[in-house]
Amino acid sequence: MEVKVLEETKNKIVFELKGEGEAFCNALKDELWRDKHVKTAGYHIEHPLEGIPKIIVETDGKEKPRAALLASITRLKKTNEKFSKEFTKSVR
Repeated sequence: MEVKVLEETKNKIVFELKGEGEAFCNALKDELWRDKHVKTAGYHIEHPLEGIPKIIVETDGKEKPRAALLASITRLKKTNEKFSKEFTKSVR
């Protein structure tokens, strides 16, 4: 995974996420929307087989976009760890 920041202001960040596709982008977008300070969270992929996802995060100014993004990634990681643990228990 390679992250390339394309634009960053006080309330907005736009970046490319090379090496990822719809699944990860959807999970990240959904987790970002759980943050009460996030006004906009979405992504666009020009072509599903060759495109690089472009993600946009915009906040209300009470939280910086990078902080909202990092908090969302932390929550997503915890969710994935919990799922992995429960799934592992269920297949034994």
